Amino acid sequence: MSSPVFAQQCETTVASTDQMTYLQKEVSVSRSCKQFTVTLQHTGRMPAAAMGHNWVLSKTSDVQAIATDGIAAGSAKSYLREDDSRVVAHTKVIGGGESTSVTFNVSELSPAESYTYFCSFPGHSALMKGQLKLVD
Repeated sequence: MSSPVFAQQCETTVASTDQMTYLQKEVSVSRSCKQFTVTLQHTGRMPAAAMGHNWVLSKTSDVQAIATDGIAAGSAKSYLREDDSRVVAHTKVIGGGESTSVTFNVSELSPAESYTYFCSFPGHSALMKGQLKLVD
């Protein structure tokens, strides 16, 4: 069984607000983690239809294309193209007071690559993004 300290290293919480921001601008993931879990909390009050947020992880170079393609996918698909191979991990879109989480395999991340997490709700990715870094 893992010690609580190890478990803490393999998960994090990212808060989002009605002001179209993530409160955490960087997430560090230990290479020793087999899996990593991100819990997204929407600390605002606005409903998903008006100010919904999700957490999407991809290579930094793919962010704009994923966000653009996601607009056409619509809200029912959390503004993400179905089975988009560029997406490493993502949550569903949530509204104020809600939370959701996603777990992904750390082995899918390349130490040579730059990763960004962002919100794919239309127009949000310009402001709502942060860096995910692999650390030893």
